[in-house]
Order: sequence, then C-alpha cells, then structure tokens
Amino acid sequence: MEQSALNTIQESMGTFEFMLEIIATLFYAISGIRLAAVKKFDWFGAYSIGFVTAIGGGTMRDVFLGINPFWMLDHWYATATLVALPIVIIFKKYLVRLEGTFYIFDAVGLALFVDVGITKTLLMGFPMWVALIMGTITGAMGGVLRDVFINEEPLVFRKEIYATACIAGGVVYWLVGLAGGTSIAQQAACAVVVILLRFFAVKHGWKFPIMS
Repeated sequence: MEQSALNTIQESMGTFEFMLEIIATLFYAISGIRLAAVKKFDWFGAYSIGFVTAIGGGTMRDVFLGINPFWMLDHWYATATLVALPIVIIFKKYLVRLEGTFYIFDAVGLALFVDVGITKTLLMGFPMWVALIMGTITGAMGGVLRDVFINEEPLVFRKEIYATACIAGGVVYWLVGLAGGTSIAQQAACAVVVILLRFFAVKHGWKFPIMS
C-alpha cells in the first residue's frame, strides 16, 4: 500500500482510536511483564516479553493487511511499553500477589485491541468478516506469543473463552453498526462484551469441551 494511502487511514482513525491503541499497548505490556515477573525474569527479559505481548497481534494484523506495522509509525507505542516496566517494578508485590490483576490488564488490552483491529480493517475497505478475523488476531495473538515465550500453553488454545470473546465482541460491533450506532458506540459495546465475557469466564470457570 502506498504511504499516502496509509497516512490517510491513520488520519481517519482519529485521536480516539489512537488513544485506544496506546492504552491497549500499555495494558498488554503490563500483562506480559507481570507474567514474566512471576516467572522470575530479569528486567530486560520481562520488558522483552511485555513488548512482544503489546505489539505481536497488531504487527501480525498489519502484515496481513500489507501495511507498515503500527508501532513503527509513532514512538508513543514503544514509549507505552517502556512505561509499563517501571509500573510493574514499583507495584510488583501487588500485581504479582493478586492473580486477578493479570486478567484485568489482559482483558482490557484484549478488548481495546479488538476494537482497533476491526476499525482499522474496515477503514481499509475490507468487509466485516475480514475485520472480525483481523480484530481477533490483533487481540489474541500478542497473548499467544507471550505464552509461547514464557513456555506456557497459550490461553487461546486452552478450554478458556478467549478468542471467542474477541469474535463475540466483533459481532456486537457489527450489530451496533447495523442499528445505526456511531463508531464510538460500536467500539464501546465491543469492548464491554469482550471484557465481561473474559471476566465471567474466569470467575465462573466457563470453558469449552475438550477434544477427546
């Protein structure tokens, strides 16, 4: 894709979507670094895990869409991952001690990245079904890379409701749009659905049947 077209897409996303992506990057980086802290990684190792977690899904999305990876276009994305490291260092005993903190940061990052992935794909002129796939990849693949790097079975491949929450959020995004909702209403509804599904799945142990 030509750089001028890419710039147009970036401008179309606007300040709101840009801030969503920055916040998602920060939250996902925190979730990665927090998990690395549990595994007793050193600061550099923990930051590396946080960085990969934060940029992995969006990078894969942008490669599929044929554009430059988002984090290479603005320094604020890398800055967000850097900010995550001292946050975890300073509040480590609280973040590590409370198991739920991982799910909070992971769920928020997941939800916001799904929003951004869907919006960016639609702005490029792709149909909604492609946007659903790209939104799921944006949200889930960073977590997959995180888990692989720390030698854990990825959440998305377990019985937990994870990628399915991304798909459900994307469907709600689409339905709100069909009902005439604004872009912000679509993104808000999508994010709420993803976060609530992850919250109730963890709280009540909602799982899919295993292959047997």
